[in-house]
Amino acid sequence: MRLDKLLANMGYGSRKEVKQLLKQKAVTVDGAYVKDAALHVDPEQQIVSVFGERVVYTEFVYFMMNKPPDVISATEDLRDETVIELLEPLHQHFQPFPVGRLDKDTEGLLLLTNDGLLAHNLLSPKKHVPKVYFAQIEGVVTEEDVEKFAHGVELDDGYVTKPGKLVILQSAQQSEIELTIQEGKFHQVKRMFEAVGKRVTYLKRLSMGNLHLDDKLALGEYRELTAEELASLQNNH
Repeated sequence: MRLDKLLANMGYGSRKEVKQLLKQKAVTVDGAYVKDAALHVDPEQQIVSVFGERVVYTEFVYFMMNKPPDVISATEDLRDETVIELLEPLHQHFQPFPVGRLDKDTEGLLLLTNDGLLAHNLLSPKKHVPKVYFAQIEGVVTEEDVEKFAHGVELDDGYVTKPGKLVILQSAQQSEIELTIQEGKFHQVKRMFEAVGKRVTYLKRLSMGNLHLDDKLALGEYRELTAEELASLQNNH
């Protein structure tokens, strides 16, 4: 890979800015100063440093975010703030995208990556990747609802959902539940409850496959996945 492309990809500036770094004698390859931007380097085999700090080449990035409400799961939007805007500029540089969507007012686990194959595998209906949600519901959730969800309910457009596992945490005028589904239709959780005459007032995603929301992450915070978390996602399918 060309040296200027490597450094630009790793967030050290535009190719023009990288040339300035080379002029300033800021860049070394295997300990020797380099001025040639077109030099081909192998970041796996050679040690590339900028101002004495080693450049660790990364192709893919994987972030877990605790998505806040009022932010949309998109890479860009003209009206609303997007989850990408919550990332540091260096992380934005890798052009990650959200894997699947959480509605604007929904909180919780969101995976952001630039690894298209992993995203495809997690979202493919054939893979049956379970997603677990916590919700507050206006109305008394009953065992009858649990039964209905277990068989699949018919949404407002006539689509019948795959079976969902509904667990009642608290049944009252304001009920609390956990719901596991394997699909991600538009507003699916809300529409499933509408199908049984109830309304979701708060929704949070807790997990996706083997990936569980880190409860240390405040709303709007994110972190890189650990090696174990990434391996568990890659083994999901």
